[in-house]
Amino acid sequence: MKTRDRILHTSLALFNEEGEANTTTIDIANEMDISPGNLYYHFKGKDQIIAELFLQYEHALSVTLTAPIEQPLSADRGSTEDNWYYLYVVMEEMYQYRFLYHNLSNILQRYPDVKRGFKRLIKLKRSALYAICQTLVQQEVIDAKDQQLLGLADNMTVNLTFWFSYEDLLHDKRQPQVTIHQGVLQLLTMVAPYLGDDELSFYHSCESIYANMLTDSD
Repeated sequence: MKTRDRILHTSLALFNEEGEANTTTIDIANEMDISPGNLYYHFKGKDQIIAELFLQYEHALSVTLTAPIEQPLSADRGSTEDNWYYLYVVMEEMYQYRFLYHNLSNILQRYPDVKRGFKRLIKLKRSALYAICQTLVQQEVIDAKDQQLLGLADNMTVNLTFWFSYEDLLHDKRQPQVTIHQGVLQLLTMVAPYLGDDELSFYHSCESIYANMLTDSD
């Protein structure tokens, strides 16, 4: 791995574990056992590292979020279960860059380019979630009207955006799979009142899996 890539990889790990505000370029250089001058050769400061990491994140997440908009699930393939797995992938990608969400308001204040990128991602998240809900209506999986769909998409977008921050405040360190599974379950909980009996069965199975996860993590 090239030094530049190692710097990004190490920075991401430290930001996720220690927090972006608590991590300096000196910390990153020490973790890598390189000189600060070597790091400075590749990145003139932490601002550039943050900007590069966000570009990586925005590109990866945008590709995933665009999928249900450009190619909605067909009626014979779409189901709550399909969308469960899709949302799991979305949240796993977000978890890889969770430091952004743990200190979101502060980061957006200090990094204007990241703020502009986040606005694009928020809109894309909302569009993707609305597309999913709209497809479920067309398949008669859920029963919701136009305004209900818009409200549902907005509520799911808020939950998806602030889940890691909420979890970080509510709990101490938890296993990643527990945090991610509960986050997806919370999204499905918003859809649950609109589900029919068959789809509710899958939702209750997800609840049971989460309950078992909590038992195993104790």
